[in-house]
Amino acid sequence: MSNKRRPRKGSKAFSPRKRAQRPFPRLDSWPEIDDGPRVQGFAGYKAGMTHAFLVDYRPTSNTSGQEVQVPVTVLEVPPMKVAAVRLYENTRYGLRTIGEVWSNGVDQILARLLPIPKNFDASKAWEKFNGTDIEDVRLLAYTQPVLVKGVPKKMPEMMELRIGGGTIAERIDYAKSLLGKEIKITDFVKEGLMIDIAAVTKGKGFQGAVKRWGVKLLSHKNSKHRRMIGTLGPKRPGYVRPTVPQSGQQGYHQRTEFNKRVLKIGDNGNEVTPKGGFLHYGEVSNPYVLIHGSIPGPAKRLIRLRDPIRKGGVDLKEAPNLTYVSTESKQGA
Repeated sequence: MSNKRRPRKGSKAFSPRKRAQRPFPRLDSWPEIDDGPRVQGFAGYKAGMTHAFLVDYRPTSNTSGQEVQVPVTVLEVPPMKVAAVRLYENTRYGLRTIGEVWSNGVDQILARLLPIPKNFDASKAWEKFNGTDIEDVRLLAYTQPVLVKGVPKKMPEMMELRIGGGTIAERIDYAKSLLGKEIKITDFVKEGLMIDIAAVTKGKGFQGAVKRWGVKLLSHKNSKHRRMIGTLGPKRPGYVRPTVPQSGQQGYHQRTEFNKRVLKIGDNGNEVTPKGGFLHYGEVSNPYVLIHGSIPGPAKRLIRLRDPIRKGGVDLKEAPNLTYVSTESKQGA
């Protein structure tokens, strides 16, 4: 009789818990938007956390309309530069890259990251796409860590940022206008809106099953160990299944948090820098963003922002009313 085999059913959730391939995340999907063509993503560096007082904007909250204290995360978001425009076509296997149009005004420091095309003729490159069926338009943008005091690196990070909204022709014209120029956080989001945040979490190294999976300790009458797994599984099948909680890597995983509220966008970092600077980061000297709540990752880590793909929360007609942002020292906190 034949042995029937079938693929595993269901979601594996966050397993396997392996280390991320790089310290900043990858975004595989982008939502569709209704407004005009604009950039759907951005990136910034996590400075730290503090607390603020604001008028509760949630209509169903018990403290609606009252002043409440909330935790906030500070992201330093210096302008990003557009190095190239990448165009996609739709195939039976999904989106496929048609080609790229590079700018001649790319910073030379980007050569530390990848080879930069020299004497690139953008006008001829655009002519090659005449008559092609373009499905998606994205920017190749890179960060400017040299502007950030708290990040001890010079080599920028490069990533794709999708241009959404409007028609394909409008997106292409908008991408042409941005090629070789800087884009700011205000080109992506405004105060009071919701965004998704993707980051690589804080690494905790090799940990046991109790800390990694939250299993119970064995009885104190156990003869040898208390922080081990009681059993690796039944006799059949004759192997250890991947669902058995065991020790291994914890942390340094890519995670995405949906629907985080942007409370404030500012240009003067002194407004949110605590006395003595943020722990393990220092002073904020570039434009900043205040996010309601906590986000993954340690200080200095690059955080990617995106339009909400599962939009939720209350639609605000105006920005939240922040009455106070704490700048007290975090030393010894």
